[in-house]
Amino acid sequence: MADDRYRIFREVVELPDDKIDLGRAALAIAQEEYPSLRVETYLTRMDQLAAVVRDRSAGENSPYRLIACLNHVLFTKEAYRGNGDDYYDPRNSFLNDVIERRKGIPITLSVLYMEVARRVELKLHGIGFPGHFLVKYVGDEGEIVPEIVIDPFDNGEVRTAEELQEMLNGLYGGKVAFHPDFLAPVSNRDILQRMLNNLKAIYLRQEDFSKALSTAERLVIIDPTSAQEIRDRGLLYLKLERYPQAIDDLETYLRLAPDAADAEEILHQLENLKKRAVQVH
Repeated sequence: MADDRYRIFREVVELPDDKIDLGRAALAIAQEEYPSLRVETYLTRMDQLAAVVRDRSAGENSPYRLIACLNHVLFTKEAYRGNGDDYYDPRNSFLNDVIERRKGIPITLSVLYMEVARRVELKLHGIGFPGHFLVKYVGDEGEIVPEIVIDPFDNGEVRTAEELQEMLNGLYGGKVAFHPDFLAPVSNRDILQRMLNNLKAIYLRQEDFSKALSTAERLVIIDPTSAQEIRDRGLLYLKLERYPQAIDDLETYLRLAPDAADAEEILHQLENLKKRAVQVH
């Protein structure tokens, strides 16, 4: 069954980036935690939210009008909110749980926001802002509204450059200055990688190495050539005493990144690991 879930995730993310169904991919991540999850049920829930937004907009399609309608439906009518009280609850990273519980972290609320917006023909971009995921509307050339930055974690508030600097001050103690590059759109794969990295960090914090390995497997599926992701998966295999897989991954890492800062350390681990594997057999 686990292999089947990896297959489903692989089929979703191996499409060209602009063809990836972000909502479906996010739900495929949740299928590791919820094997019987019915993806179509939650896609329909997002369809229904979009229908309410369309009704409220009454045919008006200006970005400000649609954003106002999105905010009313999601944050006033449905009462979605950021889960600041229990930020590291893994359920905040599963889109089905976010839809059911009406709370999440910035990136999952942003995915929900973008997916409902897409269904009402408002194209939004994910923004990998440092420490706090955001979304952005980008107007066409010559449009009166060039761009609108939105914070789905905070009831869809529209953020100014000054507010974004305040956010950075809160996150980094005034050591990071706002730069326009922080608002560069990211790809669908980037969004999925950020979701999985958040989830992996939670599982590592909990020392749940089996679930951390599951997220690492998906990160390698998204980017099979990433030396870092292969290394991290190998170290999780090692934690779980799956020595042949650990050896394969760590050897691959050294081939891909022979000059990495930790190459000598990994080589030492690999030598010890091979000795241990021989002793076990």
